[in-house]
Amino acid sequence: MELTGTILRGREFDPVDGRVVVEDGEIAAVEEASVPSTDVVLPAFVNAHTHIGDSIAKEAGAGLSLAELVAPPDGLKHRLLRAADRDEMVAAMARSLQFMESSGTAACIEFREGGVEGVSRIRAAAEGLGVEPVVLGRETVDAMEAADGFGASGANDDDFERERGATREAGKLFGIHAGEVDESDVNPALDLEPDFLVHMVHPEPVHLERLADDPVPVVVCPRSNLVTDVGPPPFRDLAERTTLALGTDNVMLNSPSMFREMEFTAKLSDLSDPEILRMATVNGADIAGLDCGLVEEGRSADLLVLDGDSDNLAGVRDARRAVVRRAGHADVKRVVLSRG
Repeated sequence: MELTGTILRGREFDPVDGRVVVEDGEIAAVEEASVPSTDVVLPAFVNAHTHIGDSIAKEAGAGLSLAELVAPPDGLKHRLLRAADRDEMVAAMARSLQFMESSGTAACIEFREGGVEGVSRIRAAAEGLGVEPVVLGRETVDAMEAADGFGASGANDDDFERERGATREAGKLFGIHAGEVDESDVNPALDLEPDFLVHMVHPEPVHLERLADDPVPVVVCPRSNLVTDVGPPPFRDLAERTTLALGTDNVMLNSPSMFREMEFTAKLSDLSDPEILRMATVNGADIAGLDCGLVEEGRSADLLVLDGDSDNLAGVRDARRAVVRRAGHADVKRVVLSRG
């Protein structure tokens, strides 16, 4: 298979005209050449923080506080999740995963409620699809053992020492929400030595110093943070100290569109277009231990092709900027996923 056009190559997403050669699910070659195609070829996205079970409750809970919406065990989402039957939830999650795949997302890091059964449900929802959910079980060590790791709600809910120890012993991924509502749970979250943090809207100088000394990756979810009225994270302060990735968070609150998340981030922050593209692709892949996220020889062939002659993209002068700030689902011409 050959994909031609303007290729956003490497970690800086340098735009070059040419072709990408794909063989057996791997990028075999990236070749510069004069080609007639106006397509834009880039790595497929990695959505680094999702709660896809919330697909059963899109736009529920208008006007509720963050705690009323999502705090365990009795926030609105948790009550709705407990009430949903298996078939309803699997079907709803499958629809969200299908949307993610069709809009160019290769993988997501999913914090999966519902214990072992919750892990089973998302595995069933993803069956036959090209998008790969990296599933972090919640609530029990058994859920972690059935999943790819453990996703903790926050250090003010529990100390999570047992879960962290079990996850480390199993050699799996451990992530935790921190600094979403205020700063009070950041230090205890960092004390757990997690593989990554989620949100970090309210870091204090001491927390930034700790990140500079031990750069634990941070997944930011700016659309969600604005909806729940906790405010945007300090993008530049975090980016200067550690790796940032991008997630869409609860499907209840936001569509799982990385295009929308990138555009929102670009307009809220002073981060450059390559920085935001890395947040949406390779940085999330690195957190999840996946071999996608860049157009480079030897990488998994998880690729997104945009129609550079669409009504929205025709006449674009800067492909990187257009991908981050302008492109959307309607501009997707083809999605190539190694899992599909």
